[in-house]
Amino acid sequence: MDEDRRMLPAADVPADGTVLVTLRPVGDVSVETGDRGADGDELEAMLIALADGIACYRNYCQHWTDVRIDSGDGAAVRNGEILCEKHGAYFESGTGVCTFGPCEGAVLDAVEVAVRDGDVVLSDPDYAFVRLGPAERPDVEGGSRIDFTGS
Repeated sequence: MDEDRRMLPAADVPADGTVLVTLRPVGDVSVETGDRGADGDELEAMLIALADGIACYRNYCQHWTDVRIDSGDGAAVRNGEILCEKHGAYFESGTGVCTFGPCEGAVLDAVEVAVRDGDVVLSDPDYAFVRLGPAERPDVEGGSRIDFTGS
């Protein structure tokens, strides 16, 4: 196994929350919605355990792309759906499809991962694994929007 693509033991990825990882685009990947900076800059993705493996999605909401779903301590998961607490959107854990909220029908951007020998391995050729945890970037979330966190 290519050791620099191993992220963590699969047993460490919860089904009732997410684990945040930092990735870097490689090759001809262009900066798209949700990214800040130039090609090659760090970006975040969320891992979540499924009944049949692990799913990985880029860490931004399809409604407001400057909003991170996992702010660093694991995204909320309710009834198998990832919750964006900023505005109440729900995304199916297995598909990334938004089932409720202002971006209903939109789909989270998936990142290919696999479980090999009990470890989660980055299998997407468009990204390199940097580290567990958040990307080093300024906080770009606006503070003036309404959220559903109770704060």
